[in-house]
Amino acid sequence: MSKSRREFLVGLAASGAIVTLSSKAFARAGILCPALNSALLADPPNSSGVDFKIGYSAIAWHDQDTQAINDLSTLGIPGIQLRANVVTEVPDPHALRDMLAQRHLTFVALSSGTAPLDPELRQTTIDTHMKNAKYLHEAGGNYLQIVPAGSKGGSFSAGDAKYEGRFLTEIGKRVADLGHQMSVHNHMGTISQTPEGLEAILNEADPQYVKLELDTAHYLQGGGDPAAAVRKYSKRLLFLHLKDVKDAPTKGGYEFVELGQGRLDFPAVFEALKSVNFHGWGIVELDGEHVGAVSTPIESAKISKSYLEQKLGIRV
Repeated sequence: MSKSRREFLVGLAASGAIVTLSSKAFARAGILCPALNSALLADPPNSSGVDFKIGYSAIAWHDQDTQAINDLSTLGIPGIQLRANVVTEVPDPHALRDMLAQRHLTFVALSSGTAPLDPELRQTTIDTHMKNAKYLHEAGGNYLQIVPAGSKGGSFSAGDAKYEGRFLTEIGKRVADLGHQMSVHNHMGTISQTPEGLEAILNEADPQYVKLELDTAHYLQGGGDPAAAVRKYSKRLLFLHLKDVKDAPTKGGYEFVELGQGRLDFPAVFEALKSVNFHGWGIVELDGEHVGAVSTPIESAKISKSYLEQKLGIRV
């Protein structure tokens, strides 16, 4: 190839005019360069510098998933997380897949339930999660989420953590056989309530099969620093719950609120995500709309969406 033609091709590639030219063609021209990511050319990263996709959890709609799907679609939010009650509300996973496709929503994750410590419940629990995983698969979803076993005050023993980590690994392997990844969701009132509890579970679980869905508000309320957790678990971080929390002495000590309404340092979280080069989903979640602030889940979602876009520069 002549020098002028080679320079011409390189110039086009650098400008983004060529996004389908194969690496073999460049090799024949004697040019070594990485493959171009056409997705980035068509859909530039957020102005925050984080390659981040925003979804929203249907939990605030109190088991009315169809309404949640319709509302989130009108807001232009591209992803959704559903709970296992959708299996009953929309029994046909293909019908759910088509419903989401028509509304341009990605099925990011399915909340599948818990993993109790009681050995007598082990097989029943596995059967339930596999039923949900198969539904997720048929509906075109991505991830299965499981909450660890309940624990009063977040207390646990080394034996509890070992059992939980190995149990989650067993479930995760079965989920992987369907082509999906499983994540553990740190949560108040469970073994994973504190940073130490979450770490104990993760240390006992196989990182190939048990990833982390980091909930920012639960981690903060449990005594941790969410930004530090992003950096610590960056190689295991599958996706996040973007959730805020404020002190509420009359409501058990804390209350989950819309993004920007609580005490969570989201700029620090996003800076941490940027520093570890995170690429993935952040699911905005509010466990029931903030009573007294707004009257409906969709109005609550608008508050969090506005915070992300106006305050943080995160394109939704």
